[in-house]
Amino acid sequence: MNKKVLVRISVVTVFAVCTIPVSAQTEVKEKPPMYSYVAEWGIPRAQWGEMAKTADADNAILQKAVAAGTIIGYGDDEVLVHQSDGLTHDDWWSSMSMAGLMNVLDQFYKAGNATTSVLASATKHMDTIYVSRYYNWKPGSWRGGYGHGSMYTLKATAPDDAVAILSKNLFVPLMEKLMADGTVYEYEVDTEAIHTDNPNNVFLYYLCSDAECLDKVNSALQVWMKSNPLGGPAFGSMIDFTTHRDVLLRSNASYK
Repeated sequence: MNKKVLVRISVVTVFAVCTIPVSAQTEVKEKPPMYSYVAEWGIPRAQWGEMAKTADADNAILQKAVAAGTIIGYGDDEVLVHQSDGLTHDDWWSSMSMAGLMNVLDQFYKAGNATTSVLASATKHMDTIYVSRYYNWKPGSWRGGYGHGSMYTLKATAPDDAVAILSKNLFVPLMEKLMADGTVYEYEVDTEAIHTDNPNNVFLYYLCSDAECLDKVNSALQVWMKSNPLGGPAFGSMIDFTTHRDVLLRSNASYK
């Protein structure tokens, strides 16, 4: 994150209070960067059925890219909690390199998949490229699962390594526990690789199988809050909650 900020809180203090108990932790290390290309669309309701067919047509290109090692995962989502002027669908794929993302995008343009009639009907469209250094997934394919995304904005007073602090001491230990018990299939902590919005935004995303898993994640978070009474204030000291937003998705995903 490229931030020139005045750090008013002690990183040592944050580490002391924003942790899961040592007995429950394993060391969390930064991983090689994983990049994700997400194309989001606002599609008129009458075209939603056609949008599903478009996603199926894209899969031929994406499956070949996975087999070739160009990407490590791909999928598509439908937004379940709609906004009056919001986006309704997305397509995405992830790679361990920016070149992998762009090579797949080029294939879509050459095949004409990016200019179909249903996409031309979109009232809104945006693309985002994310990068994550804290992530994990289980190999496999899932259809009709649930994706949950949360956006947080770091305060100007947050330390320069706030994403690493939050990931190592909250996001990753919590998500790894949920992966171990089968609740979550994939998670990632993202920032924008190409900054088209506030560069202080941080995104936590996870994928799970059914509606019950959403309650399990919320319950696990509540347990963490109770067992770490100072963790909440430490989290709040770095995050501006006035801009916090969530998205709930019906998700199809495949990971190598």
